Amino acid sequence: MTDPVTLRWVKSSYSNNGGSCVEWAPEYAAATGEVLVRDSKVPDGPNLTLTADAWAGLVAVAKSHS
Repeated sequence: MTDPVTLRWVKSSYSNNGGSCVEWAPEYAAATGEVLVRDSKVPDGPNLTLTADAWAGLVAVAKSHS
């Protein structure tokens, strides 16, 4: 498992609405090709590991529902 303390997590620019937010670790994705995703309200909770294609799909679905 990746140490969450050493990762830099990034929220969407839309996340200042006070709602549910997803964060991701872009440097980890660039280095490994895997996209780590977590719930911003539970920073010590579990991470999802997505492929780049799965991440792109998740982002596309989120954009289509905003």
